[in-house]
Amino acid sequence: MPPHFLTETRILGEGRRPVAGVDEVGRGPLAGPVAAAAVILDPKRLPDGVDDSKAMSAKAREEAFERIAARALAIGVAFASVEEIDALNIRRASLLAMARAVAALHIAPGFVLVDGRDLPELACPGEAIVKGDAICLSIAAASIVAKILRDRQMRRLAAFYPHYGFATNAGYGTPEHLAALRAHGPTPFHRMSFSPLREARANAP
Repeated sequence: MPPHFLTETRILGEGRRPVAGVDEVGRGPLAGPVAAAAVILDPKRLPDGVDDSKAMSAKAREEAFERIAARALAIGVAFASVEEIDALNIRRASLLAMARAVAALHIAPGFVLVDGRDLPELACPGEAIVKGDAICLSIAAASIVAKILRDRQMRRLAAFYPHYGFATNAGYGTPEHLAALRAHGPTPFHRMSFSPLREARANAP
């Protein structure tokens, strides 16, 4: 069953409006920022073809992204940098990016639905929903926006650091990426607090 708008409809019916869905992308990679998006959908113009971004092909994500961008009432996007990830840890950096994405909305939400177990610090009420990107349409839309924009940023990094395969692996620890780390060492965009980078630094001559 694809994500639905039932949770949002219930909250809107309680007079808490508008409702924003929030998700982040990029907790697991060894390189690059974590990205977050907040999306307020128009109940009268819901985009079709929206699913959990992880369950979609790259082409389907791009097409859904265009529909979301055309129909949403507001979209906020934000990042937490590699430096923030290393200083705070990935969980806290992800919450920071999500809070920034909500703050970036040009329409202040009355309620926020967040994918996961934790709520970021918000100026309005919210609810965390485990696997929310597979349940709530607004969260699924946010997952697509965050995924598309983070992948684009990693492709830009690939132009400057071609050895690591960022354009295809998005910074995840693929065999190709790990081999490039052994051969060339880390870039300034690698997360030095993550275990493969810590081990590489410990084993460096």
